[in-house]
Order: sequence, then structure tokens, then C-alpha cells
Amino acid sequence: MKLLLCGANGQLGKDCMRHFAHGWDIVPVDVDELDITDPAAVQDMVGDHRPDLILNCAAFTAVDACETEQDTAFAANAGGPENLAQAAQKRGCRLVHISTDYVFDGERPVPEAYIETDPPDPVSVYGRSKLAGEQAVLETGSANTVVRTAWLYGMGGKNFLKTMLGLALKNPCTPITVVADQFGCPTWSDTLALQLKVIAEKGGGGIYHATGQGYCSWHDLAAYFLKRMDVLHAISPCTTADYPTPARRPKNAILKNRRLETENLLVMRNWQDDVDDFVDMHRQQLLEACLPPARHID
Repeated sequence: MKLLLCGANGQLGKDCMRHFAHGWDIVPVDVDELDITDPAAVQDMVGDHRPDLILNCAAFTAVDACETEQDTAFAANAGGPENLAQAAQKRGCRLVHISTDYVFDGERPVPEAYIETDPPDPVSVYGRSKLAGEQAVLETGSANTVVRTAWLYGMGGKNFLKTMLGLALKNPCTPITVVADQFGCPTWSDTLALQLKVIAEKGGGGIYHATGQGYCSWHDLAAYFLKRMDVLHAISPCTTADYPTPARRPKNAILKNRRLETENLLVMRNWQDDVDDFVDMHRQQLLEACLPPARHID
């Protein structure tokens, strides 16, 4: 079986490379090899390699930048998936596309979770662009799959956990202020990649949610992670109103993996267990990546 993996150099793409290496012939591409916003280039790539499955991990995920770069956001997050879906339809293969919790408005009370059949109602340009991508993928082929995830972290790129560790190590005497009234499901890219392989091999078309089990606030996540890293640092809670951003964030981004549970395909784990294993596996790499550079005195 041949896999065309788009966004192979990203945080999730790197973990997908490792997990799909077992049983799949992978054609890894990133923006340098394939601009998914170019319909002709996508058709040529799919025609040349003739994959059995296309997995799209590529996206424009700078949530705040999307507010001022709307054309770029919709080209990458809606036009790109549509191009891939059309190429998959022509080839007769399946597309699995990664989406986000941002397709929901986040207004329902915590801890009530969103399920796959809940109507989306995005409140940001990023969310609207991702929803448009979902719609294009699903309308083009009934075998296509959308996988919504949230609060992604891993070793392969920038993310919230690395940011928190960097702030704590570089400014040990300065408390970190973290939003405590936004809730979601932290998701380790390694576990998600394994889940995507299961969906690719055993799942069907339509929408799945795939996030870490359970939920927490950003403040809870920062505190838990730094404690597991044995980094003692003051963390102060704040509200969304205290920390305004260009793009509105959903206050409740809790997704329930209902379809995976119903179809007995669930491999996602409790978010704390995943953070524990992430730290145990990568502690030294994390410290080396986030420590400030040593100062040399001549």
C-alpha cells in the first residue's frame, strides 16, 4: 500500500512517518516538494505516484495571523484540501484530512464535549477556513475522512509545552501567566499518528474526533507538564479577557472521541498518561531544545 503524506516535515507528519513505516510505502512531501494550493501540481503528484491513500497533515495553523492573512488561510486550509480531494477522486483513492476543534464556537458549558455530529460554528478565520476544507473533502468523496484533533504537542515542532518550558528556563524568577478559562484535550502527536494509522487501515469515511482523553485548562496543562519536567516555576492563572488575542479562541474545545469508541478503534489515551510518556521519552531533548544558550566570557 502506498501513502502520499502531505506535511511530512511538520510536527504530526514526522510521527506519521515513523508509524506508517510499518506496512506502508511512504511518499513524503512538504511545501518544497508539493504546494497543495496548486491544483495542477497536486494532480501531477498524485498521477505520478498513484497512492492508495493521501494523508494531509499540511495546514496554515498560525491562528492569529489568519485574521489578517485570510487569502493565505483559505488557500492552504480550504483550497489545498479541495485540490487533494479532487486528485484523490480522479485516482480512485481515499483522502484522510486533519482538522481542528476550532470549527466549533466553544460556547457550550464545560465539561460538555462536542461530538462528530454536532453542528460546527467557527468564530475565527482559522476555524472558518478549516471548516471549508472539511466540507470540500467530504463533498468530493464519500470514502474521504476528516479527523479533528486539538491542542497538539510533540517533539517535531513548536507547541505550547515547549513554549512554557522555554519561558520557565529562560526567566526562572518571572512567573508565567497562563489562561485558565479555556478548556480542551491535550493531544500527543505520537499517539495521534498511531490513531491515524488505525483509521486509515480500519476506519471509514466521514468525521472522527481524535484527541487525548479527558480535558484540562491551559493553566492545568502548563502546571502538570512543568511538574513532570521537575521544573519548579510559579504559574499564575488569568482569564481570556486578561490576555486578548486577534483571533477569538473557543473557551470549550473539548472533543469526545465517540465514533472511535463506537467502532472499537480507539487508541487515544488519557492526556496525563501521554504527557508522562512524552516527558519520560524526551526529557533531555526538551531541556536541550529549550535551555537558553550558554554565555561565554572572554
